[in-house]
Amino acid sequence: MKKMLTAAALIALAAPAFAGDAGKGESEFKKCKACHMIVADDGTEIYKGGKTGPNLYGVIGRVAGSAPDFKYGDGLSEANAAGFVWTAEAVAGFMTDPKSWLKEQGYSDKSKMSFKLRKGAEDVAAYLASVGPAAQ
Repeated sequence: MKKMLTAAALIALAAPAFAGDAGKGESEFKKCKACHMIVADDGTEIYKGGKTGPNLYGVIGRVAGSAPDFKYGDGLSEANAAGFVWTAEAVAGFMTDPKSWLKEQGYSDKSKMSFKLRKGAEDVAAYLASVGPAAQ
């Protein structure tokens, strides 16, 4: 067990750091605001946007498919049941091609998100991480 933990720690240290730029991501988020808003738990509006998608405040570090009052597609519902927790890297991958990302993770490729953010997904993910509860 100790050897496995040491190996896991070495692999984590060897992994490249996430390279998103939060400043650029804030600007890129305008493509997301048609469906998503960012509103803190206390009601503070960080980024005004639509309500057809879930609130993205605190998405980094949150269990997938767990925003209250939102009905998710089958893929994110399966990720929720599995306890999958969003990382900045995973959010960036999902935004690039939601259906393909879900399928690659072993979940149903049924997703309500049809938009594909071909460029800037890492930056948007970095921005979302910067405005979450841990960043406050």
